[in-house]
Amino acid sequence: MLTNVLRRPQGLSKFYSTQNRSFVPPASLNHFDFRQRQREKPRPTTPTFYTARPEFYDQLSSLESALQHAKTALTTCHLLPLPKFAREALPPRVNAWVDKRELALKLRSTLTTSRYRRVVLVLNELETYRSISEKAGIIELQEGIGAITELFERADAATMLARGKTKPVKLDEYGRSYTLGKRKTSSARVWIVPVQQPPADKSTASLSIPAATETDSALTALLNPNSSSKSNEPVSVAQILVNNTPLSTYFPIPADRARVIHPIKLAGLLGAYNIFAIVRGGGTSGQSGALAHGIAKGIAAHDPAAATILKKAKLLRRDPRMVERKKPGLAKARKRYAWVKR
Repeated sequence: MLTNVLRRPQGLSKFYSTQNRSFVPPASLNHFDFRQRQREKPRPTTPTFYTARPEFYDQLSSLESALQHAKTALTTCHLLPLPKFAREALPPRVNAWVDKRELALKLRSTLTTSRYRRVVLVLNELETYRSISEKAGIIELQEGIGAITELFERADAATMLARGKTKPVKLDEYGRSYTLGKRKTSSARVWIVPVQQPPADKSTASLSIPAATETDSALTALLNPNSSSKSNEPVSVAQILVNNTPLSTYFPIPADRARVIHPIKLAGLLGAYNIFAIVRGGGTSGQSGALAHGIAKGIAAHDPAAATILKKAKLLRRDPRMVERKKPGLAKARKRYAWVKR
C-alpha cells in the first residue's frame, strides 16, 4: 500500500511540491504570439504626469507661457526692455493675490511657501506687463493679461488696493477745509480757513515790512495772542483755537505748542490761516500730535506745493507708535518690581 501512495504520477518525469500547473514543452509555443498578450500602457495626458503635483506644474507652465507670449508681444512693439527710470515710473501695485490656502484649493494641490512665492512672482511680472500695455494703449494685450490675473485675485481686491490711498481733502464753497488727525488715543477735527487780507491803504502802500519781521510777529501772535505790543507794527489776525481756547492757554507746555505749529512753520505759511480744532481723548502730547497731523493734511489741501515738504517730514501720515501694554507680573510695560533679599 505504501508503494502505491508514493508512486510517481503518470505523465511527469519529476514531481515538485511548488509546481502548481502542468509542464508545457517549449516547442508547442512557437505558434503563440506574445505581442497580442502584451498590455499597452496608456499615454500620460500631460508632460507633468510623473511629477508629484501635476496640477500645480500644469498651471505654472500655462502662466509662464502666457508671460512669455506677453513679453514677446511687448518686445515686438519695442516696449521691452524698459529703461530703469521708466520702470521706476510705473505706479506701485499693492499685492492683492489670494493667500496660500486659497491658491492651493484653486490648484487642487498642497502648496509650500516656496511654490506659492514662485506663482506670485509670475503674477507680479504679468501685472507689470499689463501696466506697460495699459500705458502704451495696447488694449488687446491688456485685456488678455487682465483675464488671467483676475483668476488669482482676492474677492476684496478693490478694497485692498484702495486701502493705502488717502481720500483727497476737498474745499467747500468758502475755501475752508476739514481734516481729521490722530495720534495715540487722541483725535482732532480741524477746520482751516484762509485769512482774508484787508484792502491795501494808499497811505501805507509805500511802507514795506521785511518778511522776517512779519514771520516773527505772526509766530508771537499764535503763541501768545494776549500779549500787547507797544510798537505800531501790524499783527496778523491768524489764530489757532483749540476747543474754543487759544493755543497758548490750552497747551501750557512749550513742546506741545511747538509740535502744533511745526507744520505751519515748515510750509512757511505762518499767519496765512485761521485754525479751529476740536480735540478729544488722550493727554496733551497725543492731542498736540493729532492736531499737528490734521493741520498738515489741511495745509497740503490748501497749498499743494507744500505737500512735498510735509510728506518728506512724515507729517501727512499718522504716527503709528502707541503705548506698549502692561505685562502681567511687571509694574509697567517693562519695569519690574524691586527684589529684596530677606
